[in-house]
Amino acid sequence: MRRIRTSVARTIDLFTITIGTTLLVACSPGDQAAGANGSTHTYDTTIQWTSYGIPHVNADDWGSLGFGYAYATAKDGICVIAKDLITVRGEKSQFFPDEADALVSDVFHKAIITADKVAAAIAVQSEDTVAFNRGYADGYNRYLKDNSDADVTCRGAAWLRPIDEDDVTRMQTGVGIRYGLARFAKEISGAVPPGELEKAAAYHTTDFDMPRGIGSNAIALGKDATHNGRGILFGNPHYPWHGPSRFHMIHTTIPGELDVMGVSLLNTNRVAIGFNKDIAWTHTVSTATRFTLYRLAINPENPMQYLFDGVYQDITPVEVEVDLGGSTHKQNIYLTHLGPMVTSEQLPWNRQVAFALRDAVIDNYQTAKTYSMINKATSIAELEEALHQQGVYWTNTIAADKDGNAYYADISGTPNLNAAQLEDCQIPNPALPRGIIMLDGTRSRCEWEEDERSKVPGALPAEEMPRITTASYVTNSNDSYWLSNPDQPLEGYSPIIGSERTARSLRTRAGLVYLDEIDQTETKYTSQIIQDLLYSHRNYGAELLLEEILAAICGSQKTNQDACAALEKWDRTMTVDSKGGHLWREFWEEARNIEDLYATPFDVEDPVNTPRGITTTDTVKQALATALNNAADKITEAGLALDARLGDIQYAARNGNNIPVPGGEGWAGMFSMIVSDLNGEKGYAPIIHGNSYIQVVSWDDEGKVVPTGILTYSQSPEPSSPHYADQTELYAQGEWLDLPFYPDQITADPNLVTLRLTE
Repeated sequence: MRRIRTSVARTIDLFTITIGTTLLVACSPGDQAAGANGSTHTYDTTIQWTSYGIPHVNADDWGSLGFGYAYATAKDGICVIAKDLITVRGEKSQFFPDEADALVSDVFHKAIITADKVAAAIAVQSEDTVAFNRGYADGYNRYLKDNSDADVTCRGAAWLRPIDEDDVTRMQTGVGIRYGLARFAKEISGAVPPGELEKAAAYHTTDFDMPRGIGSNAIALGKDATHNGRGILFGNPHYPWHGPSRFHMIHTTIPGELDVMGVSLLNTNRVAIGFNKDIAWTHTVSTATRFTLYRLAINPENPMQYLFDGVYQDITPVEVEVDLGGSTHKQNIYLTHLGPMVTSEQLPWNRQVAFALRDAVIDNYQTAKTYSMINKATSIAELEEALHQQGVYWTNTIAADKDGNAYYADISGTPNLNAAQLEDCQIPNPALPRGIIMLDGTRSRCEWEEDERSKVPGALPAEEMPRITTASYVTNSNDSYWLSNPDQPLEGYSPIIGSERTARSLRTRAGLVYLDEIDQTETKYTSQIIQDLLYSHRNYGAELLLEEILAAICGSQKTNQDACAALEKWDRTMTVDSKGGHLWREFWEEARNIEDLYATPFDVEDPVNTPRGITTTDTVKQALATALNNAADKITEAGLALDARLGDIQYAARNGNNIPVPGGEGWAGMFSMIVSDLNGEKGYAPIIHGNSYIQVVSWDDEGKVVPTGILTYSQSPEPSSPHYADQTELYAQGEWLDLPFYPDQITADPNLVTLRLTE
C-alpha cells in the first residue's frame, strides 16, 4: 500500500482565510500579543494547517486552546455545527419547519436538556474545562465574525448565530444521550395520559433497533506480538459520513501540559480517538445497556399516579414551549422518579400500565475530566485511571502504549444491575427485541443500585466492568467483551454489559481469523501488516461459505446461472476493482436468515471457527437458490451488471466526480466496513457510514511515536473546501498519511499555513 508523506512535496491548493484582526504570520505560540492599551489579550492561539487541512492548535492556556479549537473546527464544518446547535436548543421548528421530526425533536430537547441540567453539568467542571468551553464559544463566534461571507452551504442563514458556554454544554449533552434517551424522542414527546390520545401527533410504532451509523473495529498489539516490543494500535471506527457525527482531525498542544492528536466529532471538543507520544487509543461501540424501560402499574382511579413499594406516586407534567416562528406550541411531557414517560403502540399508557425510561448518561458529567486525563496519559495504567472517571458514554476502549502493553476495557455508562436483579425484575415482553430490558417499576428492589464507588448515580462502578492488559493482543468489532482475546476470555460479569459464551459476528471472526493467519506464519506484527490487513478488503463470509454454496445450488436449472458465474469469478474481496461482490451482499442479506443453514453449529469450545459449513438438505438448498435468484433480480432491475466493478457502483460523489469506495457490510463478512444502500441505477451511493478515521499508531525502536492514518471522507463536508475530497481520493487508491505530530514534521510541511489569533 502506498503511503503519502506530508513532508514531501505534493500539489495542494492553499485555502484562503478571511482576515478580521487575525495575523497570517509565522510566529511562536508563546509570544503574547499586546492590545492597543498595552494590556495582554484574553486569547492568544496559533493554528498551523498542514497538508490535507489538518489543524495543529497551540496555546499557553485552556481558554486560548478552546478558542483555537473552535475556530479550526468551524472552518471545516460551521454549517454542520450550527445546525446541531439548533437541534439541541430545540429550535428546528423555527428554522427548519419542513423537517418531519422538527417538532418532536424540539419538544424532546427542550424537555431533557433544560437550563437546570446545563447548570448542573457546568457546576461540577474544572476551571480548565470552564475556561476551555468559554474559549470554544468565543472562538466559534470569532469565526462567524471573521467569515461572514465564507463560501459555505449555509451562507447568510438566520440560524448562523453566536453561541455561549451553555450552548457548548447542550451540544455535549446531546451527543451523550443520542443512543439512549434520544432513541425515544417520539415516545417521550408524544406521551399522553389515557383519554388524551387525540392530542398526540401520532400513536406510532417504536423502532427498537440501534440507529444506523455506528460501529467499529480495533486491534491493540503488545510487546510479545510486535517486531520491536513496542505497542501497535489499529483504530477503525465506523461512523457516519454525513452530519454532526463526522470525525474531524485535529492536534492540540499546551506546551508542557498537553500534546495530543487525533479526531473529535464535529460537534464535540476533545480529541476522542487518537494518540500522544506515549499512548494511542480508539473506541468501539459496546454491547452494554444504556437504558432500561420500567413497566408501571397505574392507579385505575387516577392515570396520573403509579404504584411504587405499595404507595401511589404522582406523575409530574412539565410544560414545554416551542417557538414555531410566529406562534408558540405548548405541550406537556411527563416525568416519574424512574425517568420520563414513553408512549407508543408497544408501550401504551392506559388505566392499567404505562412505561418510563431511565438513561445511564443523562446525569453523567464526567466526560471532560475523563478525556482530559486520557489525552495526557503516559501509560496504559494512567489510561485506565482516566476511564475510572466514567466519562466514556457508550464505547469500549482499546489502547496500546510505547512500552508494549495492549489494553481492552468496556468501562462505559451502564445501569448498575446485577444478574440476580435481572432474573427477579426483568419482565419478558415478546414485543421487545433482544437487548431491550424492561423491569418491574413497582418495586425499589428493581431500581439501579447506588454504589459509593461510582462517580455517576446508578451507574455500574468501573471496578465491576471487564478489562484486560496483555503483552499479546486484544481486539473488538462490536461484539461483547467475552472474546477480546480468545486465549484469555473475559467471563463472570453482569449480563447488563453483554453476552458470554455466545456466537460472534462474521466481522468479529474475520478479524480474529486474519490475526491468527499472521500468527501461524510466526511473523511479528508491523504497522504495514496491520494496514494491509484492512486494505486487503477480504470478505471472510465468502471465503468461509461461498464454495460450498455454489456447489450445492449451481448445478440446478432453478438457479440463475449468470449469478453463479459472477460469484464463481469474484475474487472474494471488496476492493474497488473487484467484480461481483455486490451480488454476494444482496444474496447473503436474505440467505443468512435461513433456518438450519449451518452444518456445524456454534461451539463454545471453538468460537472463532463456528458456525460453519452449509447444510445440504433440499429445504436449505432451495432457500439458497431462491435467495440468489432474488439477489440477481434486484441488481438487474436496478440496471446494474451482476459482475459490475465495485468502484463503478459504490462511490462518494464529490463535485461531479464519483470517487470509488472499497469495503462492504460487516454482516456480509467484511472486516473493512462500508454501508451503502442500493439506489437504483446510481448503484451503492451515497455512503452512509463505515470506515471513517482510520489510524495505525506504532513506536520506533527508540520509543518515538509513528502515527499513520486516513480520514476516508476528508476534513470538510463543504463542496467549496479544498479538503472536501482530497483524503477520499487517497483512500480510494489505498494510501495512508504519515501524520505530522512533532514540531519539525509540522514546520517541514510544504503546504504549511500559520494563523495567529488574538482577542
